[in-house]
Amino acid sequence: MNRIFFRFFVLVMLSITAATFVIYFAFSRLFGDPLEDIARRQAAAQIFLLEQYVDEAPPDDWLTRLNNVRVVSSVRYDLIPLAEARAALPSGRRAQLDRGEIVLDPASRSFYRRVDLEGERYIGSHEEVLHARNLPVDIGQALKMEALRYVIVAVALLVPIALWSRAHWQGLQSLSRVADAFGSGKLTARSQMKPSASIYPLAERINHMADRIEDLLEAQKSLLHSVSHELRTPIARLEFGLELLDARAKNPDLSKRVRAMEGDLRELNSLVNELLDMSKLDSARKLQAEPVGLAAVLQECTGMLPPSPHRLEYALDASLGEIEADRRLLARAVCNLLRNAQKYASSRILLAASHSGGQAEITVDDDGPGIPEEERDRIFDPFYRLDRSRDRATGGFGLGLSIARKAVALHGGTLHATGSPLGGARFVITLPA
Repeated sequence: MNRIFFRFFVLVMLSITAATFVIYFAFSRLFGDPLEDIARRQAAAQIFLLEQYVDEAPPDDWLTRLNNVRVVSSVRYDLIPLAEARAALPSGRRAQLDRGEIVLDPASRSFYRRVDLEGERYIGSHEEVLHARNLPVDIGQALKMEALRYVIVAVALLVPIALWSRAHWQGLQSLSRVADAFGSGKLTARSQMKPSASIYPLAERINHMADRIEDLLEAQKSLLHSVSHELRTPIARLEFGLELLDARAKNPDLSKRVRAMEGDLRELNSLVNELLDMSKLDSARKLQAEPVGLAAVLQECTGMLPPSPHRLEYALDASLGEIEADRRLLARAVCNLLRNAQKYASSRILLAASHSGGQAEITVDDDGPGIPEEERDRIFDPFYRLDRSRDRATGGFGLGLSIARKAVALHGGTLHATGSPLGGARFVITLPA
């Protein structure tokens, strides 16, 4: 909230500052420099004395009155040549001087004014300029007053901006919590916001989007589950029919084809079972978690593996202890990784586990061909296979790793692939302990 408030406050104050400069330059262009008006008001007494006392003197008494003013005033009055005065002024102010007007210079606290336009006061007076210096002009004070006004405006804006930012921040925090809950699998999460809230339209659109996503996911899960169940009946009929055909077949070639078709049916039945397992994981809302010994679960996994010529090695810490987990799902995830390692390993598989820093880490290494770095995230997508396994020589459907990642995610953990010190692939499970 502090960051939003600070950014918005800075933006408002910068806008006010920019507007102040624009107003200053616009007024200077149209009505004259405001700072000159301030200086003129501060030097009003000296200007009045010159115009009402010195200028009202007869021609032969003009210099006498000017000398009298010099004696009683702290302002210094000098007579300088017209050319010198014109050289000291910017080109835009010289016309004022030529017209006989008082030309103020607030920066040097002085003003210029011609003595006489026609030379009526004394001989050569039309070529002289009265230069008044050391005027009681303090532009700094005026700037301090403007700065004080700016500070008062800034302080006055703090409260409404803080209230506005707080209301928006609370609404955004509410939407953020809804998004986190929805992303973690709670599809019923919705934003409950008053219609008077400033971001109510955004909350409504997010709720509508969540409704559509929930409907689509539920429809997808229902379709997958229904299709998988419906496929079991024709598969069972085909298996039964093939058994009868094989029993009556006397032709060795026909028997060979029947056995091949039975293998295809077993593969199809395995695919249906994996689809059902993935559908159950997608629809799972919470785990049947209980304290389980991590070492015992890993030992069970190795006992469930099919026979393999590869050497399975262990590197389990003695202090693995217990973690809160669904024993069946965790074992399924690790078994899937071990089966995957059996498919691609050349000769060695290493199962390791450690427990430190409030986390349990399980790694499965093999010495196979490994996984290209650009494909290490995609291998967890359902039905995705690397090019070298598209011929199904290694078996499987590309669902085992996807099921493993879903099972680990339900435990609040992560599963990722990287390179192995053995030269092949390494799969790392990280679980909160």
